Amino acid sequence: MKKLLAILLCVVLVLGAAACTAKIEPSQGVTDTEIRVGNSAATSGGFAIVGEPLNAGIEAYFRMVNEGGGIDGRTITFWHTDDEFDPAKGKAALEEMVEDEKLFAIVGAMGTPVIAAIIDDMKAYGIPCVYFATGIPQLLATGATTNEEGYNIFPVQPLYETEGRILTAYATGKFNATKIGVIYTNDDAGITLHKGVVAQVEELAGVELVAEQVAAGTADASAAVTSLKNAGVDIVIVAAIQATCPTIVKELAAQGMSAPVLTTYSNAGIDTSTAVVEAITGRFDVYATAWVDATDLEAYMEFATWVAPEYAANAYAMAGWIAGAAFVEGLRRVEGKPLTWENYMKALESAPIKLPFGAAVDYANGNRWGTQAMSLSKVVPISDLAPMGWENVEPVTNIADLLK
Repeated sequence: MKKLLAILLCVVLVLGAAACTAKIEPSQGVTDTEIRVGNSAATSGGFAIVGEPLNAGIEAYFRMVNEGGGIDGRTITFWHTDDEFDPAKGKAALEEMVEDEKLFAIVGAMGTPVIAAIIDDMKAYGIPCVYFATGIPQLLATGATTNEEGYNIFPVQPLYETEGRILTAYATGKFNATKIGVIYTNDDAGITLHKGVVAQVEELAGVELVAEQVAAGTADASAAVTSLKNAGVDIVIVAAIQATCPTIVKELAAQGMSAPVLTTYSNAGIDTSTAVVEAITGRFDVYATAWVDATDLEAYMEFATWVAPEYAANAYAMAGWIAGAAFVEGLRRVEGKPLTWENYMKALESAPIKLPFGAAVDYANGNRWGTQAMSLSKVVPISDLAPMGWENVEPVTNIADLLK
């Protein structure tokens, strides 16, 4: 009996030692000298004006990291294919990236229709996906514990529902509104922005909401505007993107409204400012959120040092730089440990990530909301100081601080 016990003890000790010394292998796309990541994005056609600078920003950040010694002695290699903003090509590209190229992660996925088509496949593969150039609701997760729930999905820029909450926090915390009017479109962007507004209003005391829906792309928002005017709202949130926003704003001016207007960062471009500036001058101000604060001079100088000169003033390139920074922060947190998908995603969750240009993002407890901090800009006439027709008026601020 003693001899049998001794044999069993030896077996246990041998197995235990083997278990302790077993090497945990890195996940796919990782070698002793390289970390391979990539994306598909439109770098030809009409959306190349987004895809090309976005990728330029990502590659610039990786180049800075690589020339600084890399991560744990590994350099980051960026693989890219042009999906031409085509959902079918995006699905084929994802399969190639995961199954053929064996990439470690997807960084900087771009385009609402493409991402909507591939998001379920991303979750099924379980590959870490950091930064999406869209705010669609399919990216949102609260308390995710499985990839099916979105655990491996890490949005950085604001999701529309999160932004709806931020717009509401600005309306009440900065403009002291107690009766908020919302005009929202019947598409994903409008419906999800409105959902965020409703959710935030429900958490506030003494705030009333008056909401009207219009068709996306409508040329006539008069009925919706009349409803808000008759209700006597303090502020108007325009939860609509692209051409619908100027239509609504100009109708507000035409009906003599004087309440300030808040809208999404998706409208914070020269097309919106030039379309509405004449109509609103002397009547009311139009504000839009922003999550890229180019007034952060330290961050900007670092970005401008590494990015190609033609992209030094490009907001999409800045967004790519932020995408690269968010991805690399996760790598830095795994330094000295096996670079596996599990370790990497736990590292992203372990603490809030401070992003270049002012914002931050927190993935703790399985929450995938994108950044919850945004700045505010106002429509002004185009000038040398405001080449896009927008002037920054509030720094990047989070919801909690806005509501204090």
